[in-house]
Amino acid sequence: MNPTTLFIDVCYLAAALLFVLGLSGLTSPRTALHGIYLAEAGMALAVIGTLLDHSIITYEWILIGVILGAIPGALLSIWIPMTAVPQRTALCHAFGAMAVCLVGIVEYMHFSGDLGAARMVAVGFEVVLGALTFTGSLIAAAKLQGTFPGRPLTFYGQNYFSFALLGLMLAILGYLVYLQAASVLFYVLIGMGLLFGVLLVLPIGAADMPTVIAILNSYAGLAASATGFVLGNNVLIIAGALDGGSGFILSVIMCKAMNRSWANVLFGAFGAKVQGGAAAIRKDLVYNDTPAQDAALLLANAASVIVVPGYGMAVSQAQHKVRELADLLENRGCEVRYAIHPVAGRMPGHMNVLMAEAEVSYDKLFDMDSINNDFAHTDVALVIGANDVTNPAARHDKSSPIFGMPILNVDQARNVMVIKRSMNPGFAGIENELYYNSKTRMVFGDARAVVTQLIQEIAENSD
Repeated sequence: MNPTTLFIDVCYLAAALLFVLGLSGLTSPRTALHGIYLAEAGMALAVIGTLLDHSIITYEWILIGVILGAIPGALLSIWIPMTAVPQRTALCHAFGAMAVCLVGIVEYMHFSGDLGAARMVAVGFEVVLGALTFTGSLIAAAKLQGTFPGRPLTFYGQNYFSFALLGLMLAILGYLVYLQAASVLFYVLIGMGLLFGVLLVLPIGAADMPTVIAILNSYAGLAASATGFVLGNNVLIIAGALDGGSGFILSVIMCKAMNRSWANVLFGAFGAKVQGGAAAIRKDLVYNDTPAQDAALLLANAASVIVVPGYGMAVSQAQHKVRELADLLENRGCEVRYAIHPVAGRMPGHMNVLMAEAEVSYDKLFDMDSINNDFAHTDVALVIGANDVTNPAARHDKSSPIFGMPILNVDQARNVMVIKRSMNPGFAGIENELYYNSKTRMVFGDARAVVTQLIQEIAENSD
């Protein structure tokens, strides 16, 4: 073994180890940043090892690709608002999957139908997973951005059509293994994969976007792993397997948090408007519209407060003001903690990222299971933009699409305060029973503006 080959193998081995350690670091907010640094170091080693590969003929096109990718990537990272991180994540999945699909096409063309059975299977899965992840991620990003309607878009017999399309793709792949020179079928297979990705995400409602993001992440990882088999690249196999496995596990965790099966997320059209059940509450009950002055007085006299952040907080960029409000209350002797629901926001860990950006101490962030029993002993539960994850209908209303989904026990607090723009329903398209509870005070307005006013009122009363 020559020194260059040995050095490449060492780089790949070190990169794989750093990927594992980085992924391990992401399991806790305290170690997440360290985990990111380890993963970045691993990626740098993987790139260095790849660039030393003897099969590279010229570096000009590689340099052009690096420039074309680095400039928009850097601009996205610098200028994108936190509320758009889910969309950016979906776009990253799309571009990564497109790259994987293109590599598969190039490999098929390079070997001119003489890949061998095992490699042909790998190339087939590579281009199909890459194609469906590309279009599926684009649709997910469009739904998150509001370019596409957030509600499920379905047609009669859609699931049967999708299953038939999947079966046909598998049949074509099987035929290509037998007759690899059938290039027309190979490109038909890619086209069907692109169509399948669209059909996969269109019927999924916005309420399921955190799970969809995790699933697409898994598909992108599996596609990359298949690419590793095709190219004989061990580090790509390992990185893709880690990405695919962790994405699948995360999607299972998300489904568990919503008390739903993985298949139901993909084919249940969750998020559609429903009739009856929780949606009928508005006609029968009234809500308590509370001015910010009265809400500030309630918070100023509270000994314990649990803040429940949601997507409304993210939209208004209110996380820094929320932390400022918490600091003010703590200076008055109040205990302030944060309750984080696993599917709050539009991507896994969305609220954790926002609170970390606002420099909220990690020991004040509690997941649903560890804080749910504490609501009953809390003076005020302050809900900022969270909707479906606080809806008591999930416990008892069997007609509700969120029935059985674990929720935060906000309604058990002594007092509930909800900051919300309007009485419009959340992602699931249903009314929230919590808003009509006799001990709930609704404070309407942009979350950032309302919290700023609360801070001013409390500060003035303290002087």
